[in-house]
Amino acid sequence: MPGGRVEPGESPTQAVVREVLEETGLVVVPTGLAGVVERPAPGGTYVIEDYVAAPAPDADASAVRAGDDADEVGWFSLAEVTALPCVDGLREALAEWRLLPR
Repeated sequence: MPGGRVEPGESPTQAVVREVLEETGLVVVPTGLAGVVERPAPGGTYVIEDYVAAPAPDADASAVRAGDDADEVGWFSLAEVTALPCVDGLREALAEWRLLPR
């Protein structure tokens, strides 16, 4: 899943569009907040907002490519997603937010 920090002067949804473009080459339209998690960080806590997004109407979703900070990119079925290596807690959060089956 693409991700990164919100830059100064940038809204969270603008960060979503920028990060997905940088990491996949795909222009997206954020459609809503999926959920929020907090994770320990050096000197404090990271507050992570995850968004649902769809390809922009004029985007070529078949032309995704891995950016310089992504190992690979692709489209996956729900069954395939459950088999992918993920950071601790990601699948559980996605299931809690009803984006993956429990």
